[in-house]
Amino acid sequence: MRCGWCGTDPDYVRYHDTEWGVPLHDDRRLFEFLVLESAQAGLSWLTILKKREHYRSAFAGFDIERVARFNRRSIERLLADPGIVRNRRKIEAAITNARRCLALQDEFGSLDAYFWRFTEGRVIRNRWRTLDAIPANTPVSDAMSRDLKSRGFRFVGSTICYAFMQATGMVNDHLVDCFRYREVAKLARDAGT
Repeated sequence: MRCGWCGTDPDYVRYHDTEWGVPLHDDRRLFEFLVLESAQAGLSWLTILKKREHYRSAFAGFDIERVARFNRRSIERLLADPGIVRNRRKIEAAITNARRCLALQDEFGSLDAYFWRFTEGRVIRNRWRTLDAIPANTPVSDAMSRDLKSRGFRFVGSTICYAFMQATGMVNDHLVDCFRYREVAKLARDAGT
């Protein structure tokens, strides 16, 4: 069995089967998901997933230092790009958040160290039986959101933070009957998280 949220779209199924919930410890990939989850606000994840490759190109391969140097001309270029969500606030947030990510790297040594401290370096392994049981946010995502906002991050509400935690494997929210539930749990154990 597979989690029902991914439906039958091949891109969605591939994402579910290979990426979603796998613990990530790479700063560039963590930044990528921060940008993509923020871009998703008010839209479906499938919409963002279909634009992901173009986002990678438009946002310099999610190189945090390069995105942090984006300027007004970069914003105008991105606003004219039909391959991404052309929302000025979301684009500006991605650039602002890149700059804030550099500050987090300076303070904590890495984005990995910063984000994973919210779960004490461990994967939160939930045991959901139905999609309806999965929350949109939790006290941990509330705390992450508050902290990010206090540091000047934008588009980082608790629901976005929880989706980020799910995508990056900070929580295992595959349904217990999904074949990926045990696989992701094993990956987390093997990684010591």
